[in-house]
Amino acid sequence: MINKICNLAREAGAAIMDIYHSNKLLDISYKLDESPVTNADTVSNKIIKDGLFSISPNILVLSEEDLNNVTYDKFWNTYWLVDPLDGTKEFLNKNGEFTVNISLIEHGIPILGVVYAPYFNILYFAFAKQAWKINALGYKKKISVVQSNIPIYVVSRSHSNTKLYNFIKKEKKKYIIKNLGSSLKFCYVAEGKAQFYPRFGKTYIWDTAAGHAIVQAAGGSVVSYQTKKSLNYSLVSKRSLINPDFLVLS
Repeated sequence: MINKICNLAREAGAAIMDIYHSNKLLDISYKLDESPVTNADTVSNKIIKDGLFSISPNILVLSEEDLNNVTYDKFWNTYWLVDPLDGTKEFLNKNGEFTVNISLIEHGIPILGVVYAPYFNILYFAFAKQAWKINALGYKKKISVVQSNIPIYVVSRSHSNTKLYNFIKKEKKKYIIKNLGSSLKFCYVAEGKAQFYPRFGKTYIWDTAAGHAIVQAAGGSVVSYQTKKSLNYSLVSKRSLINPDFLVLS
């Protein structure tokens, strides 16, 4: 199954890149929270949903782009969680830092995760407690977290606040900060390019689940800032789509 999901992410990524490189005007609208949505989001969403239904017709799919008709019940113990284009602002700003995120949730735990960065043609995936990266040349390697005496903090390129920087300054005397878009921040921690990703502010479960699966399989953790417990994606027990403030730790 993991190979099929990786291929599906690549297919969605290729469709996104066709729009990214097109000279046609983008179809842009805005949600209630003022976050942008483009035709690249909707095209990727359709490819992924159709593909997941073909691969596993009995597993429900929750996508960022399809929330209006969701009814939570016992059947959501296992479900696919999808962000068809994570980092739409980065897509619009043409910096390449956007991803396709697909994860499989089982009893609130992300047991499979795929993050594909189509601009860079880099694929990260995790399953059965192992995490992998396939680079642009097709080279596949197992990845794991790495500690550092001078840790690198990856922070959101599009979302920052005073609380975030106060937290970093309080934690370490020496550190490096790198700004990065989308779920690539999780992947940087997972492969040892960074040690911490603190996030204070509103995020949704589809923003984090795939990256969470990869970090966890690579030996790291994704925990609530307040409780220090692992983020949970159960829709049966809590039914909330919003994450608490969280820390990604190597």
